[in-house]
Amino acid sequence: MLRVQNASVFFPGRDGGVIHALDRASLEIDANSIVVALGASGCGKSTLLNAIAGFLPLSDGSITLDGQPVERPGADRGVVFQKDTLLPWKSVLDNVALGLDFAGLPLRERRDRAAELLRLVGLEGFAKAAPHELSGGMRQRVGIARALATDPKILLMDEPFGALDSLTREQMQELLIDVWARTGKRIFFITHSIEEALFLGTTVVVMSPRPGRIVARFDLDFVRRFAAERDVRAILSDPEFGDLHNRIRDLVHRPHHATVHRGETLQ
Repeated sequence: MLRVQNASVFFPGRDGGVIHALDRASLEIDANSIVVALGASGCGKSTLLNAIAGFLPLSDGSITLDGQPVERPGADRGVVFQKDTLLPWKSVLDNVALGLDFAGLPLRERRDRAAELLRLVGLEGFAKAAPHELSGGMRQRVGIARALATDPKILLMDEPFGALDSLTREQMQELLIDVWARTGKRIFFITHSIEEALFLGTTVVVMSPRPGRIVARFDLDFVRRFAAERDVRAILSDPEFGDLHNRIRDLVHRPHHATVHRGETLQ
């Protein structure tokens, strides 16, 4: 269990003031779940992810993973960013194996593990390729494989498909569901897209503008339906999907001073 309890983050402002980026956010991420955080720019989504990753200290509150406090980056949390961070001088295989190299695994073992993960993301034929030879979607597949290499307890994904064209984005969404279904990883995913959030999330949390608060939660089954039935059209045309899209859009665009009913849950 990944547990965030009353997490708050303050930054020093350029004018000498204080920026209140995250306000008393609480969140739980169980095994085999995808929790998607959705909200306007500046609502604290990335701040929350960076705190979970251990990149950013909390000003107040706590984060634990399986009962252990999160205070710094660790191999138990894999991170995928919007812009890939592949090393251009290394092959695709060696980029995937990078974390295993840092962990001190023998060369044969880390290359076998990297090859296994490239098969998982459909890139087994590109092990020797250089990153510049890959498309944007393929590079993000490599990023997902690399994040999974150390077998983390949770995968943290900060708008990983935001820079992709719409068709590639849809393909990557389906790939992520396949990876999730096969590995059972818990995932924390950030997006600006309501449709993406509804399609991917077993839970969607909506965050308010600064200071970032979790103001609503929706528990969903669309992603499990897709994993079982593989019918995107049936999900996107479901009246419930459309109704939820409208409800969440209203929440996202509601003025920050308006009252929001917390803990909204749809089974």
